[in-house]
Amino acid sequence: MTAAVATSTLTTGTWTADVAHSDVSFTVRHMGVGRVRGTFAINSATLYVGPTGLAEASATAEIDATSVDTKQPQRDADVRSANFLDVDNHPTMTFLSTAVRDIDGDQFVLDGVLTLRGVTNVVELAVEFLGETVDLFDFSRAGFSATTTISRKAFGVRYDALFGAGNAVVADNVDITMDVEFIRQSD
Repeated sequence: MTAAVATSTLTTGTWTADVAHSDVSFTVRHMGVGRVRGTFAINSATLYVGPTGLAEASATAEIDATSVDTKQPQRDADVRSANFLDVDNHPTMTFLSTAVRDIDGDQFVLDGVLTLRGVTNVVELAVEFLGETVDLFDFSRAGFSATTTISRKAFGVRYDALFGAGNAVVADNVDITMDVEFIRQSD
């Protein structure tokens, strides 16, 4: 195995996600005192790294909204419903990068657009490059972890159940983490 390399020297080319070793997780405040966590499966993701490295990279991802798993089947069904993700009409979420900036060692910002529930908004991902290596089968792999916070209401998720003196059952802000392991494709 090879050691991790600096982001500026990540191997050029096209990389595709190893979806078995990638996922999207989220956390949202519940009833003002707790946090609910869940995950989504990544259907596909592609990373293109240009000759100058990540400075001219681009990325896309498709996330399976129907795969939501919060470890509670009734809540999962509600999240899939029109109250939240409306997966009957919008079974996937997509991300498309628009720029890479502020590269500082293994960390950088990835600007892009996220489409969720048919609504597209600009998002900013704080990304950490986790390294590049060659696996036991002689495939080059690279890993990244990205985080962002979105407003669910900005994406049309208007579930506004209240309790007590106007307290929200589900908070507006949703923290998202994407952990993606990529495999470099042959030229």
